[in-house]
Amino acid sequence: AAMNMEEIWDIINTSEKTRKHCIQLENCVYDFFELTTLNMAQQGVFGDILHVEGAYIHNLEEFWPLYWNNWRLDYNRNHRGDVYPTHGMGPACQLLDMHRGDKMDILVAMDTKAVAAPAYIERKSGEKVENFKNGDHTMTMIRTEKGKTIHIQHNVVSPRPYNRMYQLTGTKGFANKYPVQGYVLESGQILSGVVPDHEDFSGHSFVSDEVKDTLMQRYKHPIQIELEEVAKRVGGHGGMDYIMDYRLIYCLRNGLPLDMDVYDLAEWCCLIPLTEISIENNSAPVEVPDFTRGGWNKVKGFRHAFVR
Repeated sequence: AAMNMEEIWDIINTSEKTRKHCIQLENCVYDFFELTTLNMAQQGVFGDILHVEGAYIHNLEEFWPLYWNNWRLDYNRNHRGDVYPTHGMGPACQLLDMHRGDKMDILVAMDTKAVAAPAYIERKSGEKVENFKNGDHTMTMIRTEKGKTIHIQHNVVSPRPYNRMYQLTGTKGFANKYPVQGYVLESGQILSGVVPDHEDFSGHSFVSDEVKDTLMQRYKHPIQIELEEVAKRVGGHGGMDYIMDYRLIYCLRNGLPLDMDVYDLAEWCCLIPLTEISIENNSAPVEVPDFTRGGWNKVKGFRHAFVR
């Protein structure tokens, strides 16, 4: 939605001045596993969530030619940092209630040297590129005001399986989507009515598939309960595109707060310019602005709005 701080502040100022909704349509927050795990987190299953991870790891070699006027490869060629952070940041920030009780404070980013993309360009065009800026792998660490951490990764050139990470670590449990979906609950934890009393949890391994399925059914998100069947039938990245569009229209038609607001947009997109600043300054810590101008603690916790 925005690629630099000037654009971010222009969008915020315009939204506030005109009192108009402004939303970035981020589909990955509507993935079924993310929705269910978010509901589990909001119900306290994982205790106090201290660390979350997200990523965009997707080898784009076969897709580079499809982007108009080669814009995406050119942008990577000219910029360091995490240039595509929102797929990982969106679900991570919802888990930590960003600007709804907590806020990002400081980030530090670093990257590897650029190898794969220059080699791709030379292989396809014969051009020898010596100043390709975006490293093969970029990592960002973020600390929040309340002492929690976020780890975000970006890699679009390596021969790796698609991966958005999506991990959370809490005081009572752990969740992981990639490379396998699974949950870990603290040893001895019993969830009344969900898991048989004889189930012996171990903090060293995932719960069984049977227990995982039971948990996911028990904590299936209300949005998923309502829309899963039709979303799978309509499709669009497995159905999450349909849910994203549905929720936007649902909230607007019913006069409800949108699932994502202008401050979400700012927080998720600000990694693009801020990680570049950090990397260009020897991975220096960079302060993350409070885009709410002091209002980050007024709303207590992220929640989806529904007509009652």
